[in-house]
Amino acid sequence: MSAEKKLKKKERKDSQLIIRIKGKERDQFVELCDELDTSAAREVRRFIRDFLKQHALSD
Repeated sequence: MSAEKKLKKKERKDSQLIIRIKGKERDQFVELCDELDTSAAREVRRFIRDFLKQHALSD
């Protein structure tokens, strides 16, 4: 196993983010994710990573 894979394996997801949204919006989001062959959790994680990159402070 490569060093990169070992590092990724150690970086386990250990936190939850609970949000409240309208049930209809949630259902539409989950349905669209299914149609696009992805998961709602994956897309939320991707949004968070992109948001953090976009707003990162320059050193």
